[in-house]
Amino acid sequence: MEREPGFLSDAARQSVLADLRRDEGVRLSLPDGSRLVFDRPVPFLCVYRRSQPEPDAATESLITSQSAYLLLAPEADMAAVNALLADIAAAMVERFDGFLLLEFRLRPVEAGERPPHVFRIVAPAQNPPVPVLEEMEEALLACTIHRRTPKVCVDYVDAVRASDGKAFAPCRPGQTGVTCLGLEVSPVYRDPHSDEVYVFALEAFRRRLNTALKRTFHAFAHRYTCYRPAHYHEMGPSRPDAEALRVDRGLARISAGFDLLLHVTPVNAEAAWEEFRQHRYSRTPTFLYRPRTIAPGLAKRRLFRLPLERIEDPTLARILQAKRDELDRQITLVADRNTPRFLPGSRALFGDVEPALGALAGELLSSIDHDGRSGGDMLDAEAFARRAREELRHYRQQDRRFRSGVAVRDDIAGIMVSHGRFLIGRGARVAASRVGAALAHEIGTHMVTWHNGRLQPFRELQEGMAGYEPMQEGLAVLAEYLVGELEASRLRQLAGRVRAVELITDGADFVETFRVLHREYGFAPRAAFMMTMRTFRGGGYTKDAVYLRGLQRLLHRLANGVKLEDLYVGKVADAWLPYVEELRWRTIVQPPAVLPRFFTLPGTDARRRRLAEGLTVMQLLEAA
Repeated sequence: MEREPGFLSDAARQSVLADLRRDEGVRLSLPDGSRLVFDRPVPFLCVYRRSQPEPDAATESLITSQSAYLLLAPEADMAAVNALLADIAAAMVERFDGFLLLEFRLRPVEAGERPPHVFRIVAPAQNPPVPVLEEMEEALLACTIHRRTPKVCVDYVDAVRASDGKAFAPCRPGQTGVTCLGLEVSPVYRDPHSDEVYVFALEAFRRRLNTALKRTFHAFAHRYTCYRPAHYHEMGPSRPDAEALRVDRGLARISAGFDLLLHVTPVNAEAAWEEFRQHRYSRTPTFLYRPRTIAPGLAKRRLFRLPLERIEDPTLARILQAKRDELDRQITLVADRNTPRFLPGSRALFGDVEPALGALAGELLSSIDHDGRSGGDMLDAEAFARRAREELRHYRQQDRRFRSGVAVRDDIAGIMVSHGRFLIGRGARVAASRVGAALAHEIGTHMVTWHNGRLQPFRELQEGMAGYEPMQEGLAVLAEYLVGELEASRLRQLAGRVRAVELITDGADFVETFRVLHREYGFAPRAAFMMTMRTFRGGGYTKDAVYLRGLQRLLHRLANGVKLEDLYVGKVADAWLPYVEELRWRTIVQPPAVLPRFFTLPGTDARRRRLAEGLTVMQLLEAA
């Protein structure tokens, strides 16, 4: 809890101890600039004493990422500091049977000297914690920077002392269970001549050092305390800092303020198809778009006012920074709609078709008979909307907080989910044999992950992590397999979309792309038109490659031990799965509140077992 300055008084110290005994967090600031933070009671504390009156934000960020730290001003009274440390140590030893104080300092560097990449561990000569020192040394060796592997040395001393030579005394005479270690770090993240900070190097170094320290604290907890964390990530903060929450909310407001997909989706798809058909597929149709609802310049001003540099947690800082960068690109795409700049921006956002993906698409197109498409009864938009509303009622029975709606609209081509709303184009038709697949794709995936993300502490998981589309669409296509309705024609359609993206990035125009899809690959005229329209909308929207790409990557993840249920915590991205796993260990990300309905259908368990054993995209069709 936040408290007024003055915590070094006897009364304030007792209040701190009372908070810790009640499992409450502590955040205190002193008039001299010192600061004490406990995310929660933990059996360790990092201490850093500034050598200069002015704060060193770069160096201090190495410490403020920890669950418990004490930043000391140069003029801090060491007698008062030691009294506080002794009280905290006694309380933590009483609770955990052991307590580690890690004193952090910078290695002195001469002006203009390029600092060597060195870590110096300072340990007590009497009864040193050897298992902890070995784990610490191994963890620090992974803290590379500028491709330089650090040198790690251990010095054994009589007493661990602060940078000014004054000894820390975190225990009373005769008290046992308290261990003091020191860690000296070279400032390799600074220019030795100008003292400027290498921002990207600092970010990487901070992240790696953060992991090394958590591994150290984890080893200490298991060897010298009664605390038994299952994973070293549990040693990190269990709640986000205020700045991270503030930035997350700001990013979510900007993201919710516009929908890129709606902004680039034509509102006259049916009329454009008729125009194209009447001209015998030889003239690019005219596409019309809805008015843009954001002012790109103002949106970017709000975006870059968000103080990401003040976020203490390096994991959250990196995730949120990536989302800011993605939103920047998306806002630019809205501004560049129907201009020559749109296609390069789309390629930067979604990437080009990689060789392996192009090869897979070619294999699917050549091996699946182009006549193998769904037939039989069709549901019109209103009939399909009724089925969707029935599906949503099931989820509301599972969780009353499940909020969503279904709307049939004239300005939508096909079906889509936008910010938790299920939108159905009035001209949409869904084969009766594919209704289960469509509901599993749109509601069982897109809406379920939106709902679960909305219940997380971070709106990031509701609006979508940076680069979440491949994982999201891969999950949605896999849902079609899990309900037993992933047909050959569907995989062929996804391959055709990849080929359309390849064609536009190779310079083909609308008519040429349509002809390749129709004449060379055998897609029906309307199907070829819809693929081409999706790829050329807005000026060249290359997102359609993510469906097959996401499915391919997802199958690889599942075959390598990723649990399918864990991917429904929100709109996660493949690249950020290790970060999401870390946040789950730290209890910041919670398990999914709702799982897809199709998890309970007959046959789903057997299909999921086959996925865990390892299936390729081609084998999916055989296993369905």
